[in-house]
Amino acid sequence: MTDTRATATPATPAFRQDRIRESLLKKAGLTPAQIQDALQAEQETGQSLDQVLTGKNLLPERKVLELFADLLGLEFLPSLEGTGVPSAFIQQVPVQFARTHALIAVEEKEGLVRVATHRPLEVQPMDDLATLLGLEVEAVLAPRGEIANLINRAYRHKADGVDEALQDVKDTDIVSIAENIQESEDLLDSNKAPVIKLVNMLLFQALKLRASDIHLQPYADRLQVRMRIDGVLYDMESIPRRAQEAIVSRVKVMGKMDIAERRLPQDGRASIRIGDGDVDVRISTVPVAGGERIVFRILDKTTKVYSLDQIGLDQEAERTIRRYINYSHGVIFVTGPTGSGKTTTLYACLDAINAPELNILTIEDPVEYNLDGISQVQVNTKKGLTFAAGLRSFLRQDPDVMMVGEVRDNETADIAIRAALTGHLVFSTVHTNDSASTVTRLIDIGVEPYLVSSSLLCVIAQRLLRTLCPNCKEAVVPTEQQRFFLEDLKLSPDMFPDGKLMIGRGCDDCFRSGFAGRTAIYEVMPIDTHIQEQIINKSTASQIKRGALERGLKTLRMDGVNKLLAGMTTPDEVLRVTQLDVT
Repeated sequence: MTDTRATATPATPAFRQDRIRESLLKKAGLTPAQIQDALQAEQETGQSLDQVLTGKNLLPERKVLELFADLLGLEFLPSLEGTGVPSAFIQQVPVQFARTHALIAVEEKEGLVRVATHRPLEVQPMDDLATLLGLEVEAVLAPRGEIANLINRAYRHKADGVDEALQDVKDTDIVSIAENIQESEDLLDSNKAPVIKLVNMLLFQALKLRASDIHLQPYADRLQVRMRIDGVLYDMESIPRRAQEAIVSRVKVMGKMDIAERRLPQDGRASIRIGDGDVDVRISTVPVAGGERIVFRILDKTTKVYSLDQIGLDQEAERTIRRYINYSHGVIFVTGPTGSGKTTTLYACLDAINAPELNILTIEDPVEYNLDGISQVQVNTKKGLTFAAGLRSFLRQDPDVMMVGEVRDNETADIAIRAALTGHLVFSTVHTNDSASTVTRLIDIGVEPYLVSSSLLCVIAQRLLRTLCPNCKEAVVPTEQQRFFLEDLKLSPDMFPDGKLMIGRGCDDCFRSGFAGRTAIYEVMPIDTHIQEQIINKSTASQIKRGALERGLKTLRMDGVNKLLAGMTTPDEVLRVTQLDVT
């Protein structure tokens, strides 16, 4: 049975609309026309009013949650950092249920469970949760990103069966590897041969730890498992050498690769299933001394798509990006190295402008997340479907907005820029060190400067910065080495509260690293008239950046310093991530 406060929405639509309209007028500053538009959209789309307000960008998510918290008498928690999840919730509620409905318990006391949600008007999932737990449930409101992060942290260590699977590995298991493999393997199905179970459990453990990659590296006496978590590789289990051939063969079968070819590198793909969610895995094998080295790249499609106010942008940068993504035509580039969160930023931009009146098309390699209402195309080079070919075909699909996964060559860049000049808004990524380098890179690969100048709207450079573990972070007086780091960043201890830095001591939750999770740092460079003239005159990247700095550009390092001053990270982490950023 749920608590009455979790279901305390007014009884009739007319009454509810009157109350909402009055509250919005007083507290949100919306015009009567905007309120009427929102209420009409609610009736026509079937979405709840809170979803309509955020979906139409009438209000930011935080403002909506504060509004409904006040209206329904619920508590609003802007941050869930350091929040512990009751163990009963983790044991009794499947992770898929928690992720699908974005629900996570934040407290349990005297038979009552307080559960965080970002959908104040959705009652059914709360009722289902109360049935699962057999306890009363009380709703509290929290941002979607905070809930998603807490769900990932809470379920991180559950159901790790790697050691158990290792005990069952036998030399004879290689015989069972050639069995017919289903198109999508369910990781939670333990009734498999030991080697199959072992590989599944490695993937399962990586998902729980939020790892982006798994490395299987052969040594003379063992097969070393390493996982990249928050951008850093950690050594995990060591698998006995005798199981190496069986594991390699199993992985090749999963990825539909040639099981007999051991002298050439191979690439493959697999789809695995956890409950109702699919996870795509890209697999690469390379022959090395001592066997074959395997790397899995994990793309978890069950991960929520973040909105622009959840990805680490400061207010000014977010305002700038929102202005440009609502242009009718032009090109917006997101730049940074592999694994710097470019796709997440692009999806956040598309999510912000996604509306029924826009035809949005994307071509990606691979399609990492599924976006409702957006047509997404997967690159297939073997069949001739490249970025350039896909982009060319998009122009015959009457698009309003197009997203190209990456500009790698002159042909793709030229089509993207010409599409922008003919009235389309184009998003894409490119690999450069900073925002100014993107301009010169386009010219280097053969795009005419006048085309770059007239089509480019904005360049967003970004990196991912590890954030301190909420369970073990504490304020300390900076050591001599930390003082040197601060000097490199042109900071001093007296710029921090009480002259103390925040550091992570290290605990079991963060692998003794002191870090848990990442946030992005940004360098947002609008292409103003000064930069357009510099592009025409073929100025260098350093000249373009120097001029932008004089006009107020905030560099990656500056954004990193702001997050350091806010107590989110450490000086050495800012220096590590922004070493190529020259201010």
